[in-house]
Amino acid sequence: MKSKLRKLLIDNKFVFTAETSPPDSGNKNEIIEQVKCLTGLADAINVTDGAGAKSHMSALATAAILAQNGIEPILQFTTRDRNRIAIQGDLLGGWALDIPNILCLYGDEVKGGDQPNTKEVRDLDTIGLLKTAQEIKTKKMYPSGRKIANAPEFFIGGADTPYKINNDFDGSNLRKKIDAGVEFFQTQYAFDEEILEKYMLKLKQLKITDKAFFIIGLGVIKSANSARWMNKNLFGINIPEKIINRIEQSNDESLEGIKVCIELINKYKLIKGVSGIHLMGYKQEKEISSVISHFK
Repeated sequence: MKSKLRKLLIDNKFVFTAETSPPDSGNKNEIIEQVKCLTGLADAINVTDGAGAKSHMSALATAAILAQNGIEPILQFTTRDRNRIAIQGDLLGGWALDIPNILCLYGDEVKGGDQPNTKEVRDLDTIGLLKTAQEIKTKKMYPSGRKIANAPEFFIGGADTPYKINNDFDGSNLRKKIDAGVEFFQTQYAFDEEILEKYMLKLKQLKITDKAFFIIGLGVIKSANSARWMNKNLFGINIPEKIINRIEQSNDESLEGIKVCIELINKYKLIKGVSGIHLMGYKQEKEISSVISHFK
């Protein structure tokens, strides 16, 4: 089993990845129904891992259900809920269940969830998680030195947040993740085209885009109010006021949000170093499919 996403990126194909969240249910048919609109459109679908620090169906199980139904998953792994023994077991288990892509993340803190008294594990930090996956992949052994038969060949991903950079920006955090094994980055929402353009230009000058693929985060803004909420409450997000005003003054805010997203994608496709778009939004699979279908 190989990652089709990796092959598309290596072949210089512009990719579209989407995101889905495991349901509050034990019924696998709910997963299938949830993502059926994205089948044949998204090149891969991210499965969130305890998003918002709340319990849902297991991300590993959800990703396996996608794989069983012919949809390539990207399994998100957070450092919050597992110690290193559990992480190593789930890495091998995911590969055995035909999950070729992983995205290694810090994960939302439990104080923002609905069970704030939960104890966070954080046995490994994000770099430690990446190194663990990379060592299993390349050394074909556990960190303890025990050998692994049929070791996974993960396509390893990490997170990034495009932002307004200073002249002294050297990309050291990205280099650290790449050295730990990252082959592709999926970014936080990037609605400010000027910030993204300057950010990607700098990454190209630093030759960071030669070492990893960058899939830029976007989404469908449902309303001006939701945009203002995102600016206020979500880390690293800057939705320009001109976009918020445009959506607010439209006759159909949700439809205008789709138009904005499509227009930004057309612009981002022209930016060197951008290898694809990652479309996010809680329970927005249908809106995301509308956007991707515009380009397929």
